[in-house]
Amino acid sequence: MARAASCVFCCWVLLGFPGEARGEPYLSPLAVTVHGDTVWVAAATADRVLAFNVQRREVVHVVAVTGSPSGLMLSPGGERLYVTCGGAEGRVQIIDTAKSEVISELNTGHTPSAPLISPDGQTLFVCNRFNDEVSVIDLAGPRERVRIPVSREPVAAALSLDGHWLFVANLLPAGRADGGYVAAVVDVIDAQALQPAGTITLPNGSTSLHGICMSPDGQYAYVTHILARYHLPTTQLERGWINTNALSVIDVAAKTLVNTVLLDELNLGAANPWGVACTPDGKWLCVAHAGSHELSVIDRARLHEKLAAAATAGIDGETPNDLAFLLDMRQRVPLKGKGPRGLAALGSRIYVAEYYSGTLGLIDLADGPQKPALSLALGQEPPLTTVRRGEMLFHDASVCFQHWQSCASCHPGNARVDGLNWDLLNDGMGNPKNVKNLLLAHATPPSMVTGIRDSAETAVRAGIRYILFSQLPEEQAVAIDEYLKSLTPVASPRLEAGKLSTTAERGQAVFESAKCGTCHPAPLFTDLKQHRVGTGAGSEEAQRFDTPTLIETWRTAPYLHDGRAAAMNDVLTTFNAGDKHGRTSQLTKQEIEDLVEYVLSL
Repeated sequence: MARAASCVFCCWVLLGFPGEARGEPYLSPLAVTVHGDTVWVAAATADRVLAFNVQRREVVHVVAVTGSPSGLMLSPGGERLYVTCGGAEGRVQIIDTAKSEVISELNTGHTPSAPLISPDGQTLFVCNRFNDEVSVIDLAGPRERVRIPVSREPVAAALSLDGHWLFVANLLPAGRADGGYVAAVVDVIDAQALQPAGTITLPNGSTSLHGICMSPDGQYAYVTHILARYHLPTTQLERGWINTNALSVIDVAAKTLVNTVLLDELNLGAANPWGVACTPDGKWLCVAHAGSHELSVIDRARLHEKLAAAATAGIDGETPNDLAFLLDMRQRVPLKGKGPRGLAALGSRIYVAEYYSGTLGLIDLADGPQKPALSLALGQEPPLTTVRRGEMLFHDASVCFQHWQSCASCHPGNARVDGLNWDLLNDGMGNPKNVKNLLLAHATPPSMVTGIRDSAETAVRAGIRYILFSQLPEEQAVAIDEYLKSLTPVASPRLEAGKLSTTAERGQAVFESAKCGTCHPAPLFTDLKQHRVGTGAGSEEAQRFDTPTLIETWRTAPYLHDGRAAAMNDVLTTFNAGDKHGRTSQLTKQEIEDLVEYVLSL
């Protein structure tokens, strides 16, 4: 392994990030699919797929898979189950459902998810999250035919009923964060020509796109996401002042956004929308709220009637700000399980993957959303460790005032970034800063872009008080600390077989000769100091920024304190006046490219 990569590994050993010994792993149900009497469940942290018999209400088969399972797709006849799993070396494992065993596997990209099969059963589509691509796999081969580029971190997808159009939901916005419009997009792929076919931009502030589904009639696609009010200072939570939670409706034929509706209420947020599904009869549209542990059950016909009326009246532009829009057509069903994520529907029943309780939620909508939800055990969950409790709290909006958001609302993807700038008021008003990756936060004090918090411990407690507008017992803040300390870096998609590429090795030499290591020394790739880098304004003190670690910069764009640099190349060229980000002004174009490759491989 290349020296830099080895240094990072040694850093983790020396820092001694906590791991608490336990026996059986947590199941962490993430995705579900159903066929007949069997619900298949992806147990993400147990590296298993479970077959749950609905009639007997028990797990009847456990299938071990290689790597964390993230998505499930049944073949048209239900004979095969395609399971996306693994990280940097992603794969699709194919399960014979009659035998409940893995019979073969296919290679895909980095962190695959959201497998979909064409109506004829011949083609499999897979989102490769950290390659920013969709794999197209010929199942007759089987072989990967092509990879199609998309925007940024594709994590969910839906296929039109005729199999012609693939709609891909990207988790995060791409590009600069300091402009007037920052939003994640839904990419459209021509699934027959196998090429990009357009982009659907969502409202300003759209981020954390987690779910997308097709209506049973094929007319609409529904996308779940956060609608962040990042252009406002974080002075209050009421009425969705910071984060609101939304559902966007897409016209499939026109490939355009119809409108976006809020899933919150005036005084009660519906945090972190995730999975979305329609009942097969098209009557109900359901959304899982991972942060507030509930299910929104929406009368789909009334939703579209009201959207059409708003368009006719010329007030459809006000809908994304209307916290009462769903008031007469949606019921919020509390779930007994914690952290609902994936959904599946069969008949009148909705099945819910309840991540943190290790359970399967069940809601029967035969008589409407009046019946209470059930939570069915999938196995014996081990006792909560401090780290697991901290992870739950980090993703739990019920600890927030009025349940508007969780820590994960601004730090999705396991405490990473949302791609937005926020004015957190800790250095006055009118100074928005780009959200930081929380990986290594406790090992690289001080905290915040300006270093205004002396440690991550201080920052965690300030976040609870000033962002969640809440107070938690000290042991819960400690648990969040321990969860963040437990985070480990994800291998860069630019590595080759886990090692630096030839280009990155050249870039490592440039990194040293350009004196980048002066402020970014291994193993943490930060000197833990503040520097003037030519991007600030105001007093000399206001122009000093904390030196961030370069570990995982490949996934934390945009860069610099205000997100003005869309790409690492911009940091080293356009925004490096005076060679304050390393002595790059005299480097050749090739040397800059090599340096970028190295930094984005860390």
